[in-house]
Amino acid sequence: MKIGHQEFDVKNKTYIMAILNVTPDSFSDGGKWNEMDTALGHVEKMIRDGASIIDVGGESTRPGYTKISDDEEIGRVLPVIEAVKQRFDIPVSVDTYKPGVATAAIQAGADLINDIWGLKYDEEMADVIARHQAACCLMHNKDEAVYGDFFRDMLSEVQDCVNIARRAGIADDKIILDPGVGFGKTYEMNLEAIRRLEEFAGLGFPVLLGTSRKSVIGLALDLPAQERLEGTLATTVLAVRAGCAFVRVHDVKENYRAIRMTEAILGK
Repeated sequence: MKIGHQEFDVKNKTYIMAILNVTPDSFSDGGKWNEMDTALGHVEKMIRDGASIIDVGGESTRPGYTKISDDEEIGRVLPVIEAVKQRFDIPVSVDTYKPGVATAAIQAGADLINDIWGLKYDEEMADVIARHQAACCLMHNKDEAVYGDFFRDMLSEVQDCVNIARRAGIADDKIILDPGVGFGKTYEMNLEAIRRLEEFAGLGFPVLLGTSRKSVIGLALDLPAQERLEGTLATTVLAVRAGCAFVRVHDVKENYRAIRMTEAILGK
């Protein structure tokens, strides 16, 4: 799979998408990287520690988040995207579900759109991605955790996202799928989604797992966000075993080492 001008061996390797939140209110690192020099220093460290993609987010999507305008989100992410692309040779993703933000981000140099609504919030997003031939990550999400058969319904709903992408002209080799741990699911459903990653991968696309510091880990271990590293590492090991192509994490060095060790054991 090609993201930007870099090739990713999505069938045999697991890569790190490193989180860079330029928001005042993200659940575990809100406000830490709002100053440009601090943000770029953090990016440099994450690349040194093993990041393969930088995922820039300008609006928190934690439970109960406050939606902001396109202009405010663009004002947060564009200077960071431009600066990262100027200083570092690494693909940049933007974490947004808004077509206007996606358009501006791509024009600023973003290579991938990471859409938490899997193109379902606004179908114009699919047209934006197709028109610019960008890569995309389509996440499973819904307003309420209401299902007939959870896992079967989730697969069907993710397939709907793929169908939207294809109708718009997004090529299959530009699509990554994310089971959406922490979004539209109960604690038990989140655990099942992680447990059944191999089946999720059966949809035929590279898979991204995003569990870093999330509430499913906090609930399992009864720990606050800043103490969920070990729990995150356990999910990363499972992601490698299940053949996931990407993990989206805050703590790059530790997750990179866990990936490398797991791949060594598995002979990858």
